[in-house]
Amino acid sequence: MESPGGSPSYEVTAVRYGSRSTTKSDVFLHFGVYGEPDGPLQMDYFFWVARTAGRTILVDCGFNDVSGGRRGRTMLCPPVTALRRLGIEPADVSLLILTHAHYDHIGNVDEFPAAELIMSAREYNFWTGPLGGRPLFATSAETGDIDVLRKAHAAGRLRLLPAAAPGDAAVRQSVAAGIDVLDVGGHTPGQLVVLVRTEAGEAVIASDALHYYDEMRLDRPFTHVADLPAMYQGYELLSGLAVNERLLVAGHDPEVMRRYPAADGELAELAVRIEPRTPDPGGAHS
Repeated sequence: MESPGGSPSYEVTAVRYGSRSTTKSDVFLHFGVYGEPDGPLQMDYFFWVARTAGRTILVDCGFNDVSGGRRGRTMLCPPVTALRRLGIEPADVSLLILTHAHYDHIGNVDEFPAAELIMSAREYNFWTGPLGGRPLFATSAETGDIDVLRKAHAAGRLRLLPAAAPGDAAVRQSVAAGIDVLDVGGHTPGQLVVLVRTEAGEAVIASDALHYYDEMRLDRPFTHVADLPAMYQGYELLSGLAVNERLLVAGHDPEVMRRYPAADGELAELAVRIEPRTPDPGGAHS
C-alpha cells in the first residue's frame, strides 16, 4: 500500500526464533551499582520482516544451530523455517539489512543468496579489522560469519553505509522506499536502527541499540558495549524517535511478544505484527 506521500507502507513482523534464561546481573552493565537483588531474566532472539505486496525485506537473520548451540541458546524455530511458516521463501527476500555483526544477527546470511546486503561501513571495517578479533569483542561474533561478509563485499553484494563524522548526530539514510536507517553505534561500533513506514506510523526497529525496554525506562545500559556514551545517546535518540511509543521495538525483550498482536492465531508463539493492539491495553509497559 502507498502512503499519501508516495512511499510504500510496510507490514512489519517481529519473529521470535530463539530464547535463553539469564540473570539481570548478566544483562545490565555493572548491575551492582543499582543496589538491587539479582534475579532471573528471559532473553528472546528476534529478526524482523518488512513486507509490501511486491517486496520482502529482512532486518537481520538470526543465529544458526552451530553458533547458537555453542553458546547454549535455545533454537525455537530456525529462521528459514520460521520464514516459511510465514509464507516467505528465502528467494523472496530482496534486501537484508544487517544491524550489526554479532552472531545472533548475521548467522544465516548464506541462506539469502539473492538478497542485497546492507551494513554500516564502520561496522564492517571494525569486524574485518584487528580490533574485532580481541577476546572481549570476538566472543560475540563468529569468524565464519565475518568471512561470509568479506565474500559478499568482494562479490559486490554488500552495500556499506557511510557513518556520520565523529561528534555529529546520526543522519537518516534511505536504504529503500519507506525505510531509513540510523548508524547510532554504542552496542557495536556501527549499530543500526531501522525506521520503517507503516500504516500506523513509523516503526522503530531498535535491534540491539535497545535490547530491553528497561534500558531506556530505568537508564540501565546493556552489558556488551563498544562505546558507552554512544549507547546512552542512542537511548535518548530512540526516545525522541518513538513518537508513537507503541511502535518502538526492542531487540531482545520478551515484552515484544506481549506488546504486539500475534501475526496469526496459529503463529502466536512465533511472530507478532508491529502495530498497536486494539483496544490498547492499560498495561502497555508491563
